[in-house]
Amino acid sequence: MGDTYPTIRAAAVQAASVFLDREASVSKACSLIREAGRNGAELIAFPEGFIPAHPIWFHAHPATGRITTELSAELFKTAVEIPGRETAELARAAADAGAYVVMGVCEKMPNTTGTLYNSQVFFGPDGALLGRRQKIMPTVGERLVHTGGAGDSLAGFGTKFGPASALICGENSNPLAVFAMTAQYSRVHVMSWPDHFPFAGRPMRDRVSVDSQAFAQMSKAFVVSACGTVDDRTIAELQLSAADEETIRKPEICGGSVIVSPDSEIIAGPLGNEGAILYADLNLEASIKTKLRHDFAGHYNRPDIFQVRVNTETKHIFGTTNPRQSFSLPTVRQLPPESANFELDGSMPVFELDSGSE
Repeated sequence: MGDTYPTIRAAAVQAASVFLDREASVSKACSLIREAGRNGAELIAFPEGFIPAHPIWFHAHPATGRITTELSAELFKTAVEIPGRETAELARAAADAGAYVVMGVCEKMPNTTGTLYNSQVFFGPDGALLGRRQKIMPTVGERLVHTGGAGDSLAGFGTKFGPASALICGENSNPLAVFAMTAQYSRVHVMSWPDHFPFAGRPMRDRVSVDSQAFAQMSKAFVVSACGTVDDRTIAELQLSAADEETIRKPEICGGSVIVSPDSEIIAGPLGNEGAILYADLNLEASIKTKLRHDFAGHYNRPDIFQVRVNTETKHIFGTTNPRQSFSLPTVRQLPPESANFELDGSMPVFELDSGSE
């Protein structure tokens, strides 16, 4: 009889945050999770920094000006601690939906001030907090509020239908990060995107489609790209010039969520700039057929020539040399270990591949 590979329904949520309102954004996210669950979604992807917002004000205002400073301070005050009250609410919604959820949040550590992380949080269909990852390199204006995560943020997560993975925005075009996910044999990959890119470049939707199709081609995984969008509240809070407001309201500037198959075909979307949930049914057997041609983590590569090593050790900037003396330091809340199958040298921690069982 042999092994069987299921068909699952995936959902890409395209929506605007309730701008810099953590509690209202969580409530909105929970409502969208439950809606997607009622429509049969088994994996639900959200945009980058959906809770409480992404720092898009750097696209329109001077980096150290009054507006950016005030908005950045609000971002810290409304950021999410993991685990915490907000993740507990999201976990309940995931359980109600019976779905895996990948949620984009702005994260802060307990008892700290000033430093933030651009993170994705993973929930299971039983409401379990499966883990979280942090974007390893902030992009443009993000660098003024976010710091990068450690190498353990390149680990995927296990699902009942096999390994899954996630990256944020520009990470999805980082060749080494893409290969790290490919090497874990991800079957479904989530891309979380903001609501728009800086006005000086091409519209974000162009990059979303290109990166989604390129990732699918290299990994032979399904790709679920969830983009943000903006609403009138967001535009008002950003205090934009008339010219910038006209630009951000153009239909081609925001949104562009898309779902792509392992052979790089766009099977759902791209959406416009509206708020919506994009669905597609993913026949996971498709990955087998496409990997018969190119398995870049296996028969279609040369480990005697190419090798990738990921340092998963987390570095700490402060500590004490005397174990009997300790200071009152911020406590980083521990999360469940994430699944991965990096082949690492002996000096680094080694992840073992989760079998995919719940």
